[in-house]
Amino acid sequence: MLVLLHGLEGSSESGYMLGTAEKAYAAGFNVVRLNQRNCGGTERLTPTLYHSGRSADFRAVVQELIERDRLPEIFVAGFSMGGNLLLKMAGEFGGSAPNELRGVIAVAPALDLAACCAALSEPGNFIYNRHFVKQLKRRMRHKAKIFPEIYSANGLMADLARVRNVRDFDEWITARFCGFEGADDYYARSSAMHFLERIRRPTLILTAQDDPFVPYWTFDRPALRENPNIQLAGTSHGGHCAYVSQESGAERFWAEARIVEFCKERAEVRARS
Repeated sequence: MLVLLHGLEGSSESGYMLGTAEKAYAAGFNVVRLNQRNCGGTERLTPTLYHSGRSADFRAVVQELIERDRLPEIFVAGFSMGGNLLLKMAGEFGGSAPNELRGVIAVAPALDLAACCAALSEPGNFIYNRHFVKQLKRRMRHKAKIFPEIYSANGLMADLARVRNVRDFDEWITARFCGFEGADDYYARSSAMHFLERIRRPTLILTAQDDPFVPYWTFDRPALRENPNIQLAGTSHGGHCAYVSQESGAERFWAEARIVEFCKERAEVRARS
């Protein structure tokens, strides 16, 4: 089983989710494409919001696949925000990670949330910033219509009006409604960089040195370099979760092919043991 998790303001229908699922299914995997809370049209299912620290949601999914569905081999792969969440989950499991969890893949993981938000606010990233802010505001307005008793009072619309970047949103909205003291507290408690040294399952991190808002220097840390369970592939090019190859066929979307390759190799190792 390969479980896929999207990034900020993505969904189970995001292109990279569909492309990876197609390749994995063709290689013989079952695939689950997860929606984070409120994503993919799920806003009515919970009064709460999704954020980069809710790794417990995905621990629960892994546990259910093991305990209810009796699946012997589970791989998880996340993109950007989803990559941060799954690395955090793997670190929280630590040495008690279930044997059925065979591997973790994170593509362009935002494992230092403060650094990523700072980069996103730079002038060169104004298109990305504008897109995320527009989508986040739209989702909150929709959420307020569904749960007005929680979100329509206490000046929410006034707070949304002064949000100019993702950090503003996290300061005025995420922290306020998700139990953090502010954006700094949210980033400190939710960044996967604090959990890397505790990861005990085979882990692949794919990231690009030219990623516009996941700075490559955030991966230069002893907890990552010195953990033998983590493999870092830092390509010269690839942008943010892009990795479009000049080659056609299965290698056209390079990261999707590497995810499936990583899972196949570890499934085959288990089959031979």
